Amino acid sequence: MTDRPSSKILDEVAAYYTSKLQQHGTSSRGVDWSTPTSHRLRHRQFLRLLEGAPEASVLDLGCGFGDFLRFLRTEGHRGRYIGYDVARSMIGEALRLYGQGPDRDWHVGSEPTEQADFAVASGLFNVKGNTSTQAWSAYIDETLDILARTSRQGFAFNVLSLCSDVQRRQPHLYYADPTEILNNCIERFGRSVALLQDYGLWEFTVIVKAHRT
Repeated sequence: MTDRPSSKILDEVAAYYTSKLQQHGTSSRGVDWSTPTSHRLRHRQFLRLLEGAPEASVLDLGCGFGDFLRFLRTEGHRGRYIGYDVARSMIGEALRLYGQGPDRDWHVGSEPTEQADFAVASGLFNVKGNTSTQAWSAYIDETLDILARTSRQGFAFNVLSLCSDVQRRQPHLYYADPTEILNNCIERFGRSVALLQDYGLWEFTVIVKAHRT
């Protein structure tokens, strides 16, 4: 990892989320979401990716303490879940809460070594800290390549939106133009792409599915 351009970014992200977990524990605020309601709402957008595939495997990049696994099981999803996070403390909590088993697997890291049917990344692109916008954009592209490479049928992610109220934006967070992100995915992955921004939060979710022949 040390020779990657994003290595410093990943170290800073791990430190940031470790501090949130220490402050707030295994709660929505522990993964830097404001409320449990908004946390669940973000989870729910990913069901569009997984619809009709309750046995499909899911790779969660930036899984935190594994709340998406809990959500999936309450929604009737039965497929294998694979969680990755750069914060070792998050993976430790995921193991404590949910354990390891045939249908769930946890890893510390940012580059999965296996493929799943689908991959998701929630909140992974929000906290840029002091990183320049140019460097953060490159990190996003690098991560999207990872999501595309490790998913057989499609992937999804969310990003804070530049359509948000200017007065409420925070300097340590990253806000993207939905149109630019959408066009980027269409041009780079050549797949069926949907943009969801109608769920009441100042962000959007992008769903990228493989073409079916």
